Amino acid sequence: MPASATSRGVFVDLQKVGTSLAQVWEIRTKQLRDSRGFFLETYHREKFAELGITDTFVQDNQSCSRKGVVRGLHYQLHHAQAKLVRVTEGEALDVAVDIRFGSPQFGKWASVVLSAEAQNQLYIPAGFAHGFLAMSENVKLLYKCGDFYSAGDEHGILWNDPSLGIAWNVVKPIISEKDAKLPTLASVTEAWLPRYPAK
Repeated sequence: MPASATSRGVFVDLQKVGTSLAQVWEIRTKQLRDSRGFFLETYHREKFAELGITDTFVQDNQSCSRKGVVRGLHYQLHHAQAKLVRVTEGEALDVAVDIRFGSPQFGKWASVVLSAEAQNQLYIPAGFAHGFLAMSENVKLLYKCGDFYSAGDEHGILWNDPSLGIAWNVVKPIISEKDAKLPTLASVTEAWLPRYPAK
């Protein structure tokens, strides 16, 4: 349900849009525009809680990438991070993969095009792997994290794992040496994957 809505459910300033993965949501925010430019709230704890996003975000990260760069698919295991991702310059294809062992959507992915023009965001819960493709000449991506970065807890899945079949739609991606050596999901043992919460 939209935050700050009337009893008739009229959209006012925040809208949660479902993706192909349960719990992964695109967040659309109303922009107030005039001749000077625009203003918008990028995060408001109480309004996001009304949408069902109750994570406590403790760290903000920003990256800058040139066109064709693919980063990911990254996750932390013991310090799992929920993420709220947005683009402040350019356009990026943002991807989330459910890698929680035992999840009914294990190995499934969702993607959303995030852009500075649209000012939309992607919410990714803890337990999902995250990556993105820079689609414009320069992309600045900013994301809030639900836990602190832990260098010793970094893990990842190969960006082009054939079993995932992510539609990156890029011919010659620019990949770091580290990301190019990440394992496929099938080769990662249960002990190194987040667990789906027992009911």
